[in-house]
Amino acid sequence: MKTETLNIDQYVLWIDGRPCPSSDHNYFETINPSTGELLARVAEATEADIEGAVASCRRAFDQGPWPQLSAKERGSCLLKIANLIRENAKVLAELESLDTGKTIKQTTFIDVPTAVDCFEYFANAGGQLKGDQIPVLDPVLSIVEREPVGVVTCIIPFNYPLIMAAWKIAPALIAGNTVLFKPSPLASVSIMKLAQLVGEIGLPPGVLNFVTSSQPKTSALLVGHPDVDMVSFSGSTTTGQEIMRLASSTTKKICLELGGKSQNIVFADCDLDSAVGGTLS
Repeated sequence: MKTETLNIDQYVLWIDGRPCPSSDHNYFETINPSTGELLARVAEATEADIEGAVASCRRAFDQGPWPQLSAKERGSCLLKIANLIRENAKVLAELESLDTGKTIKQTTFIDVPTAVDCFEYFANAGGQLKGDQIPVLDPVLSIVEREPVGVVTCIIPFNYPLIMAAWKIAPALIAGNTVLFKPSPLASVSIMKLAQLVGEIGLPPGVLNFVTSSQPKTSALLVGHPDVDMVSFSGSTTTGQEIMRLASSTTKKICLELGGKSQNIVFADCDLDSAVGGTLS
């Protein structure tokens, strides 16, 4: 079958509460790693698109209602996201499998349910955001208040798109931040499908934006942007070091998860069948 006869899906950016093609209408191709065949075309964000996405998040945080909502009200939105993922579990699991090369068994029974669980957990975690009174000897009232940071950029690798999206988006949103999310160009399809679903729940415009790009400079623009207050990144140690360097120019808060390799030590006196199964897992 020739590629040009296939019906190839196209995914656009999601900015300010609506789907947006890239400003120059360019796309990059994402490949099914199991077959080497074209899976989808995904919007290639330009510098203008990044500026627009950041401005949308900034406006939503500085002028919108999201940070002023109660944690319970924000949590209800997270529960809606969890329910949408559950209702669309089959299509999300299929896209995650096709885009990452994982088995459909893993995406169906691990990736999608874990994402649901994460959104549900943080939806009910608002009580942990209350201020704490600190006992002091002086006749003063000392209270620790937990406030949102502002605009949070989240950048993830290819291996667990839906799970990492939940890990980063849910806690940031429940705390009252706005989020600009960028998946890996190697695995963007399930995330951009998630963006379409999130568009159905009526979040205030700009609270959760999604951008995609195959160009490293796009991440650099996001990390160095003066209107981004925090960067949450999972990926390689080398890239994390560069993010730390870029974030230092504006003294951003950063959260880096780097370089995990899941090391194993197998001893000579082990049950070999169990050790092989555990190592593969």
